[in-house]
Amino acid sequence: MFQIPDNVSEHKNVFDVLSERGFIEQTTDDEGIRELLGKEKVKFYIGFDPTADCLHVGHFMQVIIMMYMQKYGHTPIVLIGGGTTMIGDPSGRSDARAMMSAEEIDENGRKFKKLFDRFLDFDDDWKHTPSEGVLEKGGQNREPLSGKAISVNNADWLRDVNYLEFMRDIGKHFSVNEMLRAECFKQRLEKGLSFLEFNYMLLQAYDFYCLARDIDCKIQFGGNDQWSNILAGRDLARRVLGRDNYYGMTFALLTKSDGTKMGKSQQGALWLDANKTSPYDFYQYWRNVDDADVENCLKMLTFLPLAEIARLSALEGSEINKAKEILAYEVTKLVHGAEEAEQAQQAARAAFGEGGEGMSNVPEAVLESSLIGDGLGIVALIKEAGLVPSNSEGFRTIEQGGLLMDGEKVMDPKQLITKDMLEGEGILFKRGKKTFLRVRI
Repeated sequence: MFQIPDNVSEHKNVFDVLSERGFIEQTTDDEGIRELLGKEKVKFYIGFDPTADCLHVGHFMQVIIMMYMQKYGHTPIVLIGGGTTMIGDPSGRSDARAMMSAEEIDENGRKFKKLFDRFLDFDDDWKHTPSEGVLEKGGQNREPLSGKAISVNNADWLRDVNYLEFMRDIGKHFSVNEMLRAECFKQRLEKGLSFLEFNYMLLQAYDFYCLARDIDCKIQFGGNDQWSNILAGRDLARRVLGRDNYYGMTFALLTKSDGTKMGKSQQGALWLDANKTSPYDFYQYWRNVDDADVENCLKMLTFLPLAEIARLSALEGSEINKAKEILAYEVTKLVHGAEEAEQAQQAARAAFGEGGEGMSNVPEAVLESSLIGDGLGIVALIKEAGLVPSNSEGFRTIEQGGLLMDGEKVMDPKQLITKDMLEGEGILFKRGKKTFLRVRI
């Protein structure tokens, strides 16, 4: 498990550390949260709906925040949304999410937990005991070990909930007029918002209430798009439990300088699993960020001291590439380990240096021999290998002179690739200036 170095900050209060790194976007009470985090070790939670079988870089910011909180002695509660995923969060969506089976959601949740184990130190013997009724108190088998993270799944208290009891005891605390003013709903009203999705805010608010009631959780964190849901949870816990020491805090989404979200590559989402995004491709993504995004990425995605980040961010011209190499190495090391980061860096340097020992670390695609048959068109081949997302993109790449095969520019988009060409080391393709892929059978 990765350990945050002690020289990451001069501050002793984690609120100040998160603030200087540029994470904090909105809070329900700046001074109240800062005071709380300074005087006691608290339980806090972040929810993750397992809508896919892997965490992506959009989740990674929340993971890093939990790592900071754990380093400073607080207890992260990783909430897997096995219940809420069955409805789907409308926040930040222009359409409804596809429905998933309970079995698929549960399997995704198990895979999420395995990824969290790489970043957080869990007390896996700790267990939450759900309540029998909507308002009846649940509990825990014991207090979590000091400084350890714990994990819960809201399927435990949502899937078997009595709907009439839930609406009578929880629904009465929500104003439809106020909910419709929430940003997560306003942007969907013109295109249509189902009653199913409209319930999501109540379920997420109930999560906060259950954790506050059962195990004394005091804060919910989330991305800035979760602000309305977090406010709903904070307010529900205060009303039903009659206490005012519950808080919410949101964090900036990882965006480029132009305001668009980071984490989308030519191959799609940037996943934290090496089987879905190779360490080489992961490294290359960060190596190729825009100059204007280097400082922000170094502050949020690495644990380098701020003085070193300021020095690297001040580099100009071609020298800024040194900062990008450090960024790529540090983030890849955090996600995939030092060995994979070193191999990815060597491969990238060798590739841009036109060959060399490090080319053995370039990602590869191994295709079934039967797929090639008596010969497969080069566009179909690079699509099957994942170098381009579609045939049309493959033709366009070749027409624009953007595809090299073993160092030679591909001129004919109808060129056939045969089995003998893919045997042994196969073919090294280069798309554009930055993307390499070895294809073999």
